[in-house]
Amino acid sequence: MFTRILKTVFFLLLTTACAAQQKRFSFTQPKMGSPFGIIFYSEDSVQANLIAKQCFNLVDSFVFIFSDYIDSSELSKLSASAGNKDSAVSLSPAMFDMLLKAKTAFDKSEGTFDISIGPLSKFWRKLRKAKQFPTNEAVQATKKLIGLNKLTLDTLNKKAILTQPGMQLDLGGIAQGYIAQKIIDFLGTQHINQALVNCSGDIVMSGAPPGLKGWTVGVNVPESTDEILSRILIMQNKAITTSGDVYQFIEHEGKRYSHVINPHTGYGVTNQRNVTVIADDGTTADWLTKACTILSIKKSKKLAAELGAEILIAEIKKGKPIFYSTKGFNRYWKQTFE
Repeated sequence: MFTRILKTVFFLLLTTACAAQQKRFSFTQPKMGSPFGIIFYSEDSVQANLIAKQCFNLVDSFVFIFSDYIDSSELSKLSASAGNKDSAVSLSPAMFDMLLKAKTAFDKSEGTFDISIGPLSKFWRKLRKAKQFPTNEAVQATKKLIGLNKLTLDTLNKKAILTQPGMQLDLGGIAQGYIAQKIIDFLGTQHINQALVNCSGDIVMSGAPPGLKGWTVGVNVPESTDEILSRILIMQNKAITTSGDVYQFIEHEGKRYSHVINPHTGYGVTNQRNVTVIADDGTTADWLTKACTILSIKKSKKLAAELGAEILIAEIKKGKPIFYSTKGFNRYWKQTFE
């Protein structure tokens, strides 16, 4: 289980009957605190079950690397080394790849996506459970422990140093999308090219189901857990995820502070915003939703365009949703839900 940023949207997945030679297989197991779903098409049920088992084993291997809930995980060991500037930590290929991607996200997002947010994440999580609001002094003291510029990567020897004592990395805003993408990539090596993976609301898909133009995805109405927008999305070979605050927030003096923390302020964002991202890979879709929850609408659109992604932002103003989107997002909409 990760320190997870819960999604505000559940996605509705629809399929229809397919050609006789291709059967639809669906597998679900609890992973990282929520159901992990895999759907794909294959001709052989025995082979399908074997491949699904390999997929879930692969998920477990990534969890053991990226989880901050497992003391013996690679991430936990790296965080435990924080402040020891004379001892670089050797990284597995997966962790090195993850840190490179996270540093890229940090740079491109003007620091609004920062995996060193761990101290603040745990700080606010504890307060939400206790229904308490901290002093500004406590927030600022905790904020001093973060900053991905305090991570040094040795790209030649695949090692890392966390230079700030007390640093803790939190991959909850990027690892789910990364893992979902890795499962889709693995399925491709097994000649499974019509598949969809749903990791805690981070959805990554390959080719469309047989006979269909794409996978059908429904997006929830902002601030709702069960009402779906009237239009649905049709896509293939893409990743999609949504972030918002319908599940986790804290209220204080008439303000609602989201569980999505702005690293620049140390506080949860107060704008009521849902962000849906469609990207070419699960990792980008995952972290970009968090960055675009913090960045301005203008900067969010610009960053999405730079990354070849499309975004839909819904802001609640005076109790009503106002939608903003990149032009390319519209091509994925189907007019009505049938």
